[in-house]
Amino acid sequence: MSKLLHIDSSILGSNSVSRQLTAQIVASWRAAHPATEVSYLDLAMDAPSHLSAESMGFRLPAGTADLSEVQQRENAISEALVSQFLAADVVVMGAPLYNFSIPSQLKAWIDRVVQVDRTFKYTDKGPIGLAGGKTIIVASTRGGMYSTSDAGNAMEHQESYLKTVFGFLGVTDVRIVRAEGLAMGEAAKAAALAAAHAEIPAQTHNAANQ
Repeated sequence: MSKLLHIDSSILGSNSVSRQLTAQIVASWRAAHPATEVSYLDLAMDAPSHLSAESMGFRLPAGTADLSEVQQRENAISEALVSQFLAADVVVMGAPLYNFSIPSQLKAWIDRVVQVDRTFKYTDKGPIGLAGGKTIIVASTRGGMYSTSDAGNAMEHQESYLKTVFGFLGVTDVRIVRAEGLAMGEAAKAAALAAAHAEIPAQTHNAANQ
């Protein structure tokens, strides 16, 4: 049985396009792979705190003084999140574009799972990812158009960032289901949604790493 981790990060609730898309992606994946076990994170409702001196315990070197009670609690959160991520064969992630990047809630989650010696390690030849063999499907939503021009590509730090950080962790199979131009009128929104819906089967019926 494969494991799928479904993550939403939009703050818009039922009005969120990325949430609608992740739900459809998960349903499509389960239809193609019925034995999949699904777990769910709603980061808008329950995000880990942003990194602080108290939540860096998992990065302290061996032999460091005992952690405080707060550090132990934060370390337990990090351990639960990184273990859940490592156990997943597939990650379906809703990632709307907020101010040219991803939601801070999603960044807080990423900061907890990017852990040295768990999801990557340093070597004398540079860093090596330890979390390979996964499929990550990103539901990317944007109010404007960014993929159709060099200027737009230079401004977005959403898809480009996610591909970079998961590539750093060793994940080579990062798939994008994109809906952009959502704030550019009803016709543009309808076209964007139709394109995204049409893309979902192509991204969910191929289990390259399963």
